[in-house]
Amino acid sequence: MSQASSVRLQTEFEFTLPKGYIDQQGVCHRHGRMRLATAGDEILPLSDPRVQKNAAYLAFIVLARVVIKLGSLQDIDTKVMEGLFAQDFEYLQRLYETLNSSDNPAAALESDAAEPEQSGGGMRAVGES
Repeated sequence: MSQASSVRLQTEFEFTLPKGYIDQQGVCHRHGRMRLATAGDEILPLSDPRVQKNAAYLAFIVLARVVIKLGSLQDIDTKVMEGLFAQDFEYLQRLYETLNSSDNPAAALESDAAEPEQSGGGMRAVGES
């Protein structure tokens, strides 16, 4: 077995939103999990009519695909992303960029965590304390 095949790639990362998503019952959801994006996550939304009308909507669709957990919410869709406070949405966009632009996302998160964040939200890899 080659060394490369024995290395496991971490694909999911926990996060804490600075403010939190407030659902229709008034419950605040701050803790979540994001997975690494696939090629399909970035390509398939391009054909969505909402993106064709407004290219900025691409971020809402992509984040709705890669955020796999947010508090106790059962479904995370574009309506949830639209309902985030601007600070939380920007936080998720930065997290997405950090995770998906690095060869070693866990290390990138650690180096980002070492620098003070203006958002106040914390990031840590799943399974780490």
